[in-house]
Amino acid sequence: MIAFCRAQPLGAVSLAVILVMMLGGVFAPWVAPYDPLAIDFAAVLARPSWAHWFGTDGYGRDILSRVIHGARTALVIGFVSSFLGSSVGALLGAASAYFGGKIDDAIQRLVDILLAFPIIVLALVVVAVLGKAVVLWIDANLIVAIAIPIVPKVARVVRAAALSVRAMPYIDAARAGGYSHLRIIFRHMAPNLAAPYLIMLTAYIAQAILLEASLSFLGLGVSEPTPAWGLMLSGNAADFYGEAPWMIIFPGLAISLAVFAFNLAGDALRDWLDPKFKT
Repeated sequence: MIAFCRAQPLGAVSLAVILVMMLGGVFAPWVAPYDPLAIDFAAVLARPSWAHWFGTDGYGRDILSRVIHGARTALVIGFVSSFLGSSVGALLGAASAYFGGKIDDAIQRLVDILLAFPIIVLALVVVAVLGKAVVLWIDANLIVAIAIPIVPKVARVVRAAALSVRAMPYIDAARAGGYSHLRIIFRHMAPNLAAPYLIMLTAYIAQAILLEASLSFLGLGVSEPTPAWGLMLSGNAADFYGEAPWMIIFPGLAISLAVFAFNLAGDALRDWLDPKFKT
C-alpha cells in the first residue's frame, strides 16, 4: 500500500476519499447529526445553516444525514455488484479461453448478446423481470441487475488475457501432468489474470454506483424511505429544485465525487500493476 501511494499520489488521494466515504457509511448512525428518516414539518425546505449544514428536503429531513447514510447504500451496492459481475465475467472469460472450441463460441455469443444492449436498458429489463427481493435494507435483485452488464465486459478482457496465458509452456506441462481443468484454471492461470481482474473490479464500482443512482432516480432502484443518492435527486427534489437547489446539489456532488474517486483509483491501479499503460 505504501509503495502504491508513493508511485501513484493521485491514486492515494482517491483512496483517501474512498476511505472517508467508507468510514462515513459504516459509522453513519454515530456520524450523522440527525436520523435520516426523521420528518420535521417545522423545518421543511430549510436552507443550509449551522443547524442543517446541507439544508432539509420537502419533508424536513436533514440532507447531510441522508447523504452520509446514502454512502452506505451506494458503496454496498457498488462493491457487491462489481465483485459479483467481475467474478462471473472473469470465470466465463477464463473458461472461454481455456477450453476453446464450441464452449468458447457459446460464451462469446452470449457476451455479444449482452453487449448489444445499452447498460441502462439491460439493467432496466432485469429489474423489471426480477422485481424486488429486499435483504436487510438492500434489494438483492437490484444488485444482480447492476452486476449483469458488467459480466460481458470483464469476460471479453479476461478472455484476451487468458489466451496469452494458455499458450505458456507451464500450462502445457500441467495438462501433460494430468492436472484437472479446475486446478489449471485456478492454480496456474488465475494468478496471471489477477491484475486485469482487480483493475476492472475497482473501475466498475464507479459504474455500479452511477447505475444504481440512475435506477433509483427512475424509481426502479432503492425505495423510499431508504437514503440513496439517486433517490434523493428524484421525488420532491425535482419539484423544488428551483426553490431548494441544495436538495439536488449535495447528493449530485456525492455521486460525482464517488464516481470520480473510483475511476481515478482504477486508473492508478492499472498504471501501477501494468506500467505499459502509462502515458
